[in-house]
Amino acid sequence: MKLRSNVSLRVALATTVLFSAASCSKKLTPLTSDYFSATPAPLELVGTQVPVTVNGKFPEKWFNKNAVVAVTPVLKYEGQELAGTPYTYQGEKVAGNGIVIPNVSGAPVALKSSFGYVPAMQKSELFLRFDATLKGKKVVLPDVKVTDGVNATAYLASASQSTPSVAPDAFQRIIKEKHDADIHFVIQQANLRKSEINSSDVAAWKKLVNEAFNNDKRTVNVEISAYASPDGGQKLNEGLAEKREKNTTDFLKKDFKKSDIDPEVNANYTAQDWDGFKQLLEASNIQDKDLVLRVLSMYPDPETREREIKNISAVFKDLAETILPQLRRSRLTANVEVIGKSDEEMKALWGSDKSALSLEELLYFATLSSSDKNAVYSYTTEKFPSDYRAWNNLGNLYLQQGNLDKASQYYSKAASLSPSAAATNANLGLLAINSGDFSKAQQYLGNAAGATNLSETLGLLYLKQGDYSKAASAFGDAKTNNAAVAQILAKNYSKAQQILDGIATKNATSSYLAAIVAARTNNAAGVVSNLKSAIQKDSSLRGKALSDLEFVKFLANPDVASVLK
Repeated sequence: MKLRSNVSLRVALATTVLFSAASCSKKLTPLTSDYFSATPAPLELVGTQVPVTVNGKFPEKWFNKNAVVAVTPVLKYEGQELAGTPYTYQGEKVAGNGIVIPNVSGAPVALKSSFGYVPAMQKSELFLRFDATLKGKKVVLPDVKVTDGVNATAYLASASQSTPSVAPDAFQRIIKEKHDADIHFVIQQANLRKSEINSSDVAAWKKLVNEAFNNDKRTVNVEISAYASPDGGQKLNEGLAEKREKNTTDFLKKDFKKSDIDPEVNANYTAQDWDGFKQLLEASNIQDKDLVLRVLSMYPDPETREREIKNISAVFKDLAETILPQLRRSRLTANVEVIGKSDEEMKALWGSDKSALSLEELLYFATLSSSDKNAVYSYTTEKFPSDYRAWNNLGNLYLQQGNLDKASQYYSKAASLSPSAAATNANLGLLAINSGDFSKAQQYLGNAAGATNLSETLGLLYLKQGDYSKAASAFGDAKTNNAAVAQILAKNYSKAQQILDGIATKNATSSYLAAIVAARTNNAAGVVSNLKSAIQKDSSLRGKALSDLEFVKFLANPDVASVLK
């Protein structure tokens, strides 16, 4: 009886254990991080997004045949969280559209998500959240941590670190001018007629030469080019053109002497002015002119040309009356160089009489390192409000100060004055890139051909799109912080350091990037010196460095800790 009781007790206990085990197998128990991993780990900012792929597995006999589990990657930061893409899985007995997970074998899973980046995410944690039901009843499962933090070095590239496109001035220190007048001759004659040398055109030309010669801001030299028309034969025209040149030169030199000026005079003559003949003919309305032009192209020999043209008797009559008389001339050319204001003269006028500076002089003066750019551009917008360039360039100043809202206001004003201006379109594209509106940015950049620094703007676009190789290529030889970021993310650290060394005026970001290069190349001393320099220029970078995954392995270094405390 006693033996029988013990046997019964053992059977009962075994049955209870088996029942309990069976009951547990039907529940959804919490999973651990051992089952999941993230790629990349830590997470990394790519363009404006933080992409991640979580690979994992539902273990054998875990997934109840009647369960539905929605798994969502969740990024938690500073008391906030952002949910990624949810994935729904279901047991073998569930009628639904989820991915079926076999109970006996379990199954691997891959969850892809992307989070729009904000700076606070640099210090963050990635979890998987499980929203589960079993036969319609909610099952509470805890979140499972997958990885820590976001490497956000790409965020250091920005519009304010870019070199914006400048709307150029058209200032020329020396402006070259040409002023012409003609003295005409009677056919087969070389004497100067009073009606010609006293004409209003010649009188105005002589006055211009006189004034240029006596002006300290101008230089002048004179050219005399004498011609004979193509008719009349080469030998006759040779002597005729030579006499016309000599008579004209003697006349001008005598006239210059009376006026007490002595400009340089250079003279030449052309026996038969076929080039002038062709130009006048092409511009004329003479009937059958195409026939004469064909003769010119067919016969290079002057005598043959003249004979063939004269054979076209009807046309030649028109030529003799309208074209040929204009070729019997001496052309007077005054080559004048107008010497613009020096930098010193502009500076003096800026201080004493701003109104004496022209638009182009003001735009040029603003580019001088010693000038007050903001004040000059502001004054220029007041004096010349309809010219877009000063508005654009004022926007550049605010962009480089990091005041993107103010920059946008000035760029918009410039665009309203000149919608097709390449520089302004490039700069509006820069702002669109910075805000993540790449489609709009590409529209602007499509109208920015020829803008200065356009390749840098394209480099930033490729950076923000996560194409680091293309970005590095677009920046070319540019020595900017953004170009250095591109090389760092492309893992070309020696090139990145060369760029940073070549930046003329290094700011806090330049030093911070140099610290990142040092960290990635295991140069602890470089991390210390460059972080110290960066924090001296911008104390807010101390807090950033403390949470920056680029420096996590150096935080135990006492020298680094001393800089960051």
